[in-house]
Amino acid sequence: MKHIARKRFGQHFLSDQSVIAAIVDAINPQPAQPMVEIGPGLAALTQPLVERLGHLTVIELDRDLAARLRTRAQLRVVESDVLRVDFAALARDVGAPKLRVVGNLPYNISTPILFHLLAHVDVVQDQHFMLQKEVIDRMVAMPATADYGRLSVMLQWRYDMENVLFVPPDAFEPPPRVDSAVVRMVPLPQPPALDVALLEELVKVAFSQRRKLLRHTLGQWLQARSFPGDFDVQRRAEEVPVAEYTALAQAVSAHAQAAAVQ
Repeated sequence: MKHIARKRFGQHFLSDQSVIAAIVDAINPQPAQPMVEIGPGLAALTQPLVERLGHLTVIELDRDLAARLRTRAQLRVVESDVLRVDFAALARDVGAPKLRVVGNLPYNISTPILFHLLAHVDVVQDQHFMLQKEVIDRMVAMPATADYGRLSVMLQWRYDMENVLFVPPDAFEPPPRVDSAVVRMVPLPQPPALDVALLEELVKVAFSQRRKLLRHTLGQWLQARSFPGDFDVQRRAEEVPVAEYTALAQAVSAHAQAAAVQ
């Protein structure tokens, strides 16, 4: 029976064989590598991946698709919302220190998935995801550009990222109304040590009114914390490089800790 794409799951199934081959080549799976695929759907990527790997763990929310996937002996099927999956536990289950993670992510929840995986980055070797192209543009954007924002900062402090492949709408069934692309995300080996929740709060405040100077947003946030450091708030949020945001988060955290022991 033909599976009908379900809008509530954001399903768009990859069908172009040349695009599928290009994505698999970009991922470059090697035999026996521990890999997890998010949202395998109709197994367009799953089949060529498992042919190279020998075994693959897949996470599928749609119970009908999960049932189909369970008929394949080389697949371990986790029927779940990916936002509820503990990737550290998955790594322990397969006996691997690091996982390779791939997938055609549902575009309607792609950002929450990226942030969920950020919390499990210590058990990730690399990630290759199909996403809406404009999302990837924001992920890899440089400072002082229109695409540079909260997503750019929160991912670039922890990953080296690149847009590796453009994918047109007609590569899918049904075709989405947007262009797509594939991003490669490799965790940085020595990222800045910081309080992630504090960085997230700081960056959220900074970009809350991106057209205004930071003295109206982040400046007031720093003042409320009696932060004595020197940070130029006569700029807009998009003008501040990632390294300055992470350094500020470290400085604010150190100041709070020092104040707590006085």
